[in-house]
Amino acid sequence: MTKMRRKGDLPTKICATCGRPFSWRKKWARVWDEVRYCSDRCRRERPVSKQKPK
Repeated sequence: MTKMRRKGDLPTKICATCGRPFSWRKKWARVWDEVRYCSDRCRRERPVSKQKPK
């Protein structure tokens, strides 16, 4: 039997694009350390890093 968790007890992060907090989701369970954006929209609109041409 699994213990039910309240949403307030879940880990949170700050979105790298919009700056809003977002909570852990079950679909992110295996990759939570790699998640940086709260949604696909924020991931698409992420700032592009400017690399200097060689």
